[in-house]
Amino acid sequence: METVFGKLLLTLGTAMVPVVELRGAIPVGVAAGLPPAVACAAAVLGNLMPVPLIMLLARRVMDWLRGTAFFGPKINWLERRAHLKGRIVRKYRLMGLVILVAIPLPGTGAWTGALVASVLDIRMRNAVPAIFLGLVVAGVLITVLTMGVIRLF
Repeated sequence: METVFGKLLLTLGTAMVPVVELRGAIPVGVAAGLPPAVACAAAVLGNLMPVPLIMLLARRVMDWLRGTAFFGPKINWLERRAHLKGRIVRKYRLMGLVILVAIPLPGTGAWTGALVASVLDIRMRNAVPAIFLGLVVAGVLITVLTMGVIRLF
């Protein structure tokens, strides 16, 4: 991954991974040698890319898997968890979705935001801009933290 294109692909790909998402992709991009702003932009874009697919397919896949003995209880647990995470979203509507995605902690982020939006039947045309805004906020926070940690060493 010596080229800038390779470093961008590494950052984009890392941001698409659930749980790691943008929180892990920005430090990876900066460590690979990308300027912080470029790493942040690539991570935001990479983290946003799976969101429409998650929103389109989450309900269908969950309904299909719910009918199986093995996955049924796991899907029910996942849906309960999404409803619990969705409390702030239900209370504050789209701003709640922005906040849920913007908080750079485990269990938050674009994947969780897309799942919550899907479970709460929030239209994609409303959810995607809210998730994008949350990613931008989280990206700025993680970039600032990453640069602060680098300065310490």
